[in-house]
Amino acid sequence: MGKWTGTVEGLGGLMKWLDLEFYRGKRVFLTGHTGFKGTWMSRVLIDAGAIVTGYSLEPPTEPNVFKLSGVEQQMTSVIGDVRDAVHLKQAFEAAQPEIVLHLAAQPIVRTSYKEPAYTYETNVMGTVNLLECVRTSQAPVKSVVNVTTDKVYLNNEWSWGYRENEPLDGFDPYSNSKSCSELVTHSYKSSFFSGENAPAISTARAGNVIGGGDFAADRIIPDCVRAVSENKEIVVRNPYSTRPYQHVLEPVMAYLMIAQRQYENSDLAGWYNVGPDDCDCVTTGELVDLFCKTWGNGASWVNCAEQNAPHEANFLKLDCSKLKSTFGWQPRWHIEDAIQKTAEWTQVWLNHKDIPQEMAREIKEFVEG
Repeated sequence: MGKWTGTVEGLGGLMKWLDLEFYRGKRVFLTGHTGFKGTWMSRVLIDAGAIVTGYSLEPPTEPNVFKLSGVEQQMTSVIGDVRDAVHLKQAFEAAQPEIVLHLAAQPIVRTSYKEPAYTYETNVMGTVNLLECVRTSQAPVKSVVNVTTDKVYLNNEWSWGYRENEPLDGFDPYSNSKSCSELVTHSYKSSFFSGENAPAISTARAGNVIGGGDFAADRIIPDCVRAVSENKEIVVRNPYSTRPYQHVLEPVMAYLMIAQRQYENSDLAGWYNVGPDDCDCVTTGELVDLFCKTWGNGASWVNCAEQNAPHEANFLKLDCSKLKSTFGWQPRWHIEDAIQKTAEWTQVWLNHKDIPQEMAREIKEFVEG
């Protein structure tokens, strides 16, 4: 794929914030590699020349982007549960990673109401188990990024974005378990990784991601895709909630940027929000309107707001000033671009065309701007 260098315009001219050539030959341990975001991460890393070991459960849906993407044949894929500390340790030691990216999670709010214990076991003890691998391993780990969520904050439903120094206290079991994952990471960093040669450790708190290949239940864009593929009306259960929607490549590239830059300078490790600009924080209804307009073919939606539904936040935005000022990072695709790319990917899938080629095309467009 050649040498990719993401750049942004900033003070003093052109600023480099991510060089994917850095990953060539680097050993990377990636949890959650069979999921939506994990598969896109795997694709980027493989194309950048990294030596990738993934550790995850089987893909959570059928169909799934992991199988469609073809990445399984180009990496070491270990099927396992992050709650299984022994198996995780075995895979970690075999990989001998320099860089660790923790994406494995039970990621669905509504599922967390049905299975709270499982959610906490996966999202909290999974983090503990991974950090234990880092702490006890002889592997040359230099950089760790734990991916959490924008929902880690105590949400007061106010109109401005949350900053990294706001209280962590998610409401529902999913959000709260990710708050706990943050606290676990903070404790391990303070207790075990504060020495001169300790690995650099950060957490990244991203918003709602969209893009081609997400087939999960209880997510709005997959709901849209399922409906239009069956020529049905899209059912929207919470059209007035505001979320920081972004294309999946936005956080994927941001995570890689953080991992690279703290590898090179451990002083840059910290806690970072990763989200879109305010203009791309839209209501779910506005998002679905945009999807219908982009898709065409008479796509439409119906408001089916549920009475007595499990609590989900109505208003949530992130302030990403820290990420921007520290690294010179800027979002690259607006919400219209993200929806357009999602529609293009979905059309390729529905027409049984080349998914790996489509993913490579989108990554190239994203990187080259």
